[in-house]
Amino acid sequence: QVQLVESGGGSVQAGGSLRLSCAASGYTFSSYYMAWFRQASDKEREAVAVIYPGGHTAYSDPVKGRFTISRHNAENTLYLQMNSLKPEDTAMYYCAAAPQLVISVGSVRYWGQGTQVTVSS
Repeated sequence: QVQLVESGGGSVQAGGSLRLSCAASGYTFSSYYMAWFRQASDKEREAVAVIYPGGHTAYSDPVKGRFTISRHNAENTLYLQMNSLKPEDTAMYYCAAAPQLVISVGSVRYWGQGTQVTVSS
């Protein structure tokens, strides 16, 4: 049974930091592309960061330079370090796994349940 369990969300003031974690099980974590998506109220779900099986990373423009995605294959865990948070970063954040490069919601095979991040001004 595949599980992706996010943790680490919460409420912070603008300029603060949070670290999200995603514990994966039930599939070969090291072989999958992993990503973080987010969905704000009344908006579509969007990819913010992806990490390849080999460790290459890519970010969406709004978070580039502020967020860092990483993975610990031995512990089957995905991370998202979020610094210099802004109110517009407020959203539900989802962990996602795909057997091929993740570029859209349709590419994802497995989803976590999400963790809420709220940034106040």
